Amino acid sequence: MPVSPRPPATGGTPGRRLGDYLHEGINVLAGQAPDLRQVLSRCRREGMTHVILDGTLIETDRLAGVRDNGNDLWFSQKHKAFGGNVQFLAVPDGTPLWISDVEPGSTPDITAARLHALPALYKAAADGLPTLADKGYIGAGIGIHIPVRRPKGRSEQALDTGTRTTNSLIRGIRALGERAAAELKQRWRTLQHITLSPSRIGDIARAALVLNGIWK
Repeated sequence: MPVSPRPPATGGTPGRRLGDYLHEGINVLAGQAPDLRQVLSRCRREGMTHVILDGTLIETDRLAGVRDNGNDLWFSQKHKAFGGNVQFLAVPDGTPLWISDVEPGSTPDITAARLHALPALYKAAADGLPTLADKGYIGAGIGIHIPVRRPKGRSEQALDTGTRTTNSLIRGIRALGERAAAELKQRWRTLQHITLSPSRIGDIARAALVLNGIWK
């Protein structure tokens, strides 16, 4: 007598594992996240005065891979942890609207921004929508406003009054936007430490972004 095949333990399609459903769910949610140009167009239509760019490290387990200089590819010297660098874009009130693909944790924010954000932000700035960022983006270019760095070995008092005032204004205005990454990490705990492949960090973060919009 022929033996009937055993039904899958998940109750789903034969041959599929729970991990398959997990990745499928991540893909569906991440696919609903807007791309950068859509976000910038919306910001211009709604008359926003600026957007805020920031980067964060989403931590992972220890990962293999080295840079040309022999350092760990996925290790961030800034954060002293393994993980992936993702870039966030927020509106003036701190609401996160866009998240980039992931780069290895050793990637500086300015490098990740050049890969994923700056070309679109330059065009937005030319259309009247500037970007505010921190000193990690020094050298980003026209339309990306960052505080001026103080002279090496000296206090900020070494800067002229006008420059100090501008620095204070930029820091104060962008302070709300700095909450974007922290808000997502606190609300969606999976972003505090990811155990899946690091290549999935960007999609997982975008899935959290979509869920965050629904939750709010």
